[in-house]
Amino acid sequence: MTTTQLFKQIQKKKSFLCVGLDVDLTKIPQHLLKEEDPIFAFNKDIIDVTHDLAVAYKPNTAFYEAYGLKGWQALRKTIDYLNEKYPEIFTIADAKRGDIGNTSRMYAKAFLKDLGFDSVTIAPYMGQDSVEPFLEFEDKFAILLALTSNNGAFDFQTQTVKGLELYKQVLKTSKTWKNAQNLMYVVGATKAEYLKGIREIVPDSFLLIPGVGAQGGSLEDVCKYGMNSQVGLLVNSSRGIIYASSGEDFSQKARAKAKEMQEQMAGFL
Repeated sequence: MTTTQLFKQIQKKKSFLCVGLDVDLTKIPQHLLKEEDPIFAFNKDIIDVTHDLAVAYKPNTAFYEAYGLKGWQALRKTIDYLNEKYPEIFTIADAKRGDIGNTSRMYAKAFLKDLGFDSVTIAPYMGQDSVEPFLEFEDKFAILLALTSNNGAFDFQTQTVKGLELYKQVLKTSKTWKNAQNLMYVVGATKAEYLKGIREIVPDSFLLIPGVGAQGGSLEDVCKYGMNSQVGLLVNSSRGIIYASSGEDFSQKARAKAKEMQEQMAGFL
């Protein structure tokens, strides 16, 4: 998928909503546990009722790895279902990978080629040769962790190195890498006041924004400081949508929450 196609979806749906598929079997409705594959059954229902309101879905791979082979099979079925039934949807493997070059090459192959995700999240700590293998795929994207929403982000990301905050150093340096046009960046919604400075460095890139809702981030602030001429935002909501209800009405309640966010986004657009 290209960013032009993604922008067209945003315009069509009047939404830049990304739904996080972080499936915890202790939180999903109990009746689904009778299904042969409860994780996929849950994901399928969530996707079917929200696909017209969302432009992206983001399974966090930890929630699948935790269940071993069955979890990976559910992840495979989920991405296959998205690619086959809703090919216009942008897909994100929230895997936070990043390792030496030959290892990164295998991670890139696994997520971007074999599984068929449009993008994968990457930790940039090991530098250029750990990221560039993810940038070799045409119309696929590496989403670099820049400034995250957790409290520990202040341990390293905002520390000054040679007169520049580390996250800004990451942004500036990454622009010099091969195929840097295939980069997007993660910026936490709880750090919305930093978005103005981030946009000065990467004015045209898409930003994946977690932390609106349950973590306390403000959609209004994110739009005010982060939106560009092609919107350039994918605002993620996970728990606030998928766990809106733990009863048999979970999909209807999930849709209602997604609709609420889509309507807010339409207002900002």
